[in-house]
Amino acid sequence: MGDIGILQKKEQLSRQFLLLISIIGVFLYLQFGLLDLSVPHQPMILTLLVLFLFIVELFPVPVWKGQITISFPLVYAIYLIDGLAYTIVFYGIIVAAINIMNRRPLRIIFFNPAMQVISFYIAHLLCQWLYPQMPIEGLSRVLQGIIHFNLLIIPFYFMNNLIVDFVFAIRPQTYNLKIWKMKALFEVYSFLISYGYIVLLHVLGNQRRGTIDVFSFFFFFIPLVCVALLSSIIANLKKEKAKLKALFSISSELNKKIARSDWLTFLKDNLQEFIDVDAWILWKRRPEGWLFRFAAGPVNEDLTMSAETAAALDKITNLTIYHNAKRDPSPAGIFFTKEIGTLLYAPLILENELVGMFVFGRSRTNSFGEDDMRSAATLANQLAVLIKTRWLFAEQEKRLILEERNRIARDIHDGVAQSLAGAIMNLETAQRKFAKMPDDSLRLMGESTEKLRRSLKEVRESIYALRPYPTERVGLLSAITAKINAVKREHNLDINLETRGPEFHLSSMVEKIIFDICQESVQNAVKHAEASKIDILLSYQKENVLLKVKDNGKGFSLFQAMIKAREHPHFGILHMNESADKIQASLQVDSREGAGTEITLTVPRMGIEGSDLRDQAYASR
Repeated sequence: MGDIGILQKKEQLSRQFLLLISIIGVFLYLQFGLLDLSVPHQPMILTLLVLFLFIVELFPVPVWKGQITISFPLVYAIYLIDGLAYTIVFYGIIVAAINIMNRRPLRIIFFNPAMQVISFYIAHLLCQWLYPQMPIEGLSRVLQGIIHFNLLIIPFYFMNNLIVDFVFAIRPQTYNLKIWKMKALFEVYSFLISYGYIVLLHVLGNQRRGTIDVFSFFFFFIPLVCVALLSSIIANLKKEKAKLKALFSISSELNKKIARSDWLTFLKDNLQEFIDVDAWILWKRRPEGWLFRFAAGPVNEDLTMSAETAAALDKITNLTIYHNAKRDPSPAGIFFTKEIGTLLYAPLILENELVGMFVFGRSRTNSFGEDDMRSAATLANQLAVLIKTRWLFAEQEKRLILEERNRIARDIHDGVAQSLAGAIMNLETAQRKFAKMPDDSLRLMGESTEKLRRSLKEVRESIYALRPYPTERVGLLSAITAKINAVKREHNLDINLETRGPEFHLSSMVEKIIFDICQESVQNAVKHAEASKIDILLSYQKENVLLKVKDNGKGFSLFQAMIKAREHPHFGILHMNESADKIQASLQVDSREGAGTEITLTVPRMGIEGSDLRDQAYASR
């Protein structure tokens, strides 16, 4: 509570100081500006300088990681030609107008021009007092002019920075040494550019080259204006390019991490490159309600969403801005601390379905513009697709788990359960016949023992199948190699494995199905085809992954095999075909009696496995 009280006092003190500066600035503006205006000496030159001053203030020059204005040479030129009144009036009007155009808060609209007016007026008083006392007799007009503007520019920059530093020091937000150094460095850049330009103004202005008219001022100051315009345009283009690059990077990385649980961690680390905000919260919308997903900055993560807040979020279907979160409470405003002044709601909508809500916050009120809204909308659209895709993946995973459970239940029912039931019946019959027919009882007990052994083997195989899949442990190629070695040891067959093209990563489901089909094909060749040689080709191609299993066994009639598959749903070929359909692959079985069997699986690449690879594999054999 003590810290909150101190922050509130600092906020109140900073507001009072802003109000005080604004009142003093308005007084000076009226007293020594508007009320002292007279007929300008050269209206055309004044109009040109005011226009140039507006352009230079509107388009600050980017430097390093910030921006500076280089408007003081124009302010100084207006001061030399038409005096203090016109300088204060137009300087104040232009600064206020630009703050209004940038949608700054009302207190800033008054404070910023007032600060400039106060700083220039104090600099004017010091110059008027000190200049007559300077030993300038005998000096050239150029040196006299340089001394004069030094007595004006140095106090102006000093007072300007003193006021800003005091505001930053007393406000609740942290103003550390690093921020102060950066601001001071920007002011030094602005000072040096202005200083050099004004020195040039005095040097050229005191050379007798004819009448100094509006064209002279135009050609002298047009480079300054062009520098401001071009540098600002270039900076905006670079900013847009950086945003597009950041969006592409975020989208690409999120697509790669879409199946992982830490997919939003990357977004947290890289969001500032795309949209500059102080805080943000992401919610996902589910049939059961809103689910808090991620947050950053000064937010209250421990709060629970009420039914009223949830209902209010359900109604937000377009970009919505609350420019003053303290004055106009928003639905999710309680989830942000008092430091946040503006909130931007970006609904995540896909196919007219609200799937989430992204809320951005900034400490300054009225701080979100059109560019920010476009960036927020673009990011929201990307996240809507990703969240919907993750939900579809989750649903598919649930369906696959259910199918696997049904398969296990079916296998147990058709296999182990039937064997156990038969063994139990044999044992019960042997028990009844034991006294009268011991030989029959012994035979039934032997049959039961054999059935129980087979059942035990099937149970062990089922338990092994429930363990992490071989492809998940060691990868597709290593799993196929290990399976081939195991078959070789057990059946003493000639099995050759050939790989083509560099191996690349596939999804776990694709690798599992490729391994299953390879394993089933080898087992069919061993158990049914009575083959002595098996050739396996695994080819990583540019557009596809190709698996080919060929044996020299006795072959079979595909028509008869399909009829058998209808009668026995667990038959291998039908199961392989269903598995291939799940990954949009094509399965081709070529076989005829006495000519062996060739099974070809072609799996298309979906574009998410990695970068394009040169096709070094050819499927022909």
